[in-house]
Amino acid sequence: MNRRAVEAGDRILSAYAIDPEKPCAGFGDNCLWVITEADRSVTTILLPDEY
Repeated sequence: MNRRAVEAGDRILSAYAIDPEKPCAGFGDNCLWVITEADRSVTTILLPDEY
């Protein structure tokens, strides 16, 4: 989906496990989000509950 977002000029979202020993389904306590805005001017790193 991120490849399509780059091609379309949309925002990019990635999700990473904070503790690699525990699963991360893209949300929840063990997840960290990295969001880059469509115009690539800002990248934000946050926990899902901060969104």
